[in-house]
Amino acid sequence: MKNPPILQSEEIENIEIELLLEAVFRYYGYDFRNYAFPFIQRRISQRVKKENLSSVSALQEKVLRDSETMLSLFLDFSINVTEMFRDPTFFKSFRTKIIPMIKDYPEIRIWHVGCSSGEEVYSMAILLHEEGIYEKSKIYATDLNHLILEKAKQGTFPLDVMKLYTKNYLEAGGKRAFSEYYKATGDKVFFHAFLRKNVFFAQHNLVTDQSFNEFDIIICRNVLIYFNKTLQNEVHKLLYNSLSHSGFLGLGKREGIKFTSYENCYEEFDGSERLFRKNK
Repeated sequence: MKNPPILQSEEIENIEIELLLEAVFRYYGYDFRNYAFPFIQRRISQRVKKENLSSVSALQEKVLRDSETMLSLFLDFSINVTEMFRDPTFFKSFRTKIIPMIKDYPEIRIWHVGCSSGEEVYSMAILLHEEGIYEKSKIYATDLNHLILEKAKQGTFPLDVMKLYTKNYLEAGGKRAFSEYYKATGDKVFFHAFLRKNVFFAQHNLVTDQSFNEFDIIICRNVLIYFNKTLQNEVHKLLYNSLSHSGFLGLGKREGIKFTSYENCYEEFDGSERLFRKNK
C-alpha cells in the first residue's frame, strides 16, 4: 500500500471544510459549496470555537446529529448587514435616472434579492411612494434566511438607528420628514403598514432555486461578493433570465458584470452606482 502524502494542517482543514459543506448539502439541502472560501472558512472557524470543538470534523459530526447546531451554522452563513437607504447615492441615482424611464409603465415589478431584514425594501417602497408610482408597483423581497424574513415582515427597527437612516434618506433625495413614515414606541419604531401593502416576502435560494417571475428591475446588492466565480456566473444567469427586455440591474459597490458570461448583455446605465440595463 502506497503511503499517503503528508499534508499540512491547513490542507487538512480545507478538506474538512469541503466535507462539511458536502454533508450539509446532502443532509439538509443547503448548498454553500461555491461560496467564497475565505468567507466560509472564517465563519466555520468561529463556529468551531463557539461550540468548543477541536476540529471542523467534530463540527461536521455535531451538525449532522444536532439540528440546532446546523441552524447556528446556517445563521453564520447568512449575511444581514444592511441599513435604510444604504449607499444614498445609489437611491438618488435610482430616483433621478431610472424613475423617469419607468414611471409610465402600467405595472412595475421589482425583485430585491437577499433582502435581509428589509431595510432596503422599505427604502424602495418609500421612494416609489414619493414618486407617485408605488400603487402600481410590486416588490418581491427574497432571502435564504427564513428567520430574517419574519423580522422583515414586521417593519420594526431600533429607534437608535433612525438618526443614521434619516441622514441616508435625505442624502438619497428624500422629499419629506422621514419620521412621517414610522411611529416610535419605546426603543423601537414601526413603519406604517401601507409600505408593506405591495411587498411580497418569500424564501428563495439563489443557489438551488429557479426564476419565478419576469422583473423590470432587480436589486442584488452585496450578495455576489460572498460567492466564488463559478457561482457568481450561475447567479448572473438567473438574474439575466429573470429580467425583462431593457430591464435594470442594480449591484453592490464591489460587484459588477465584467469577466462574467453576461458582460455583453448589459449596457452601463450608471457605472459609479453599479446600475446596468439589459440590452440583449
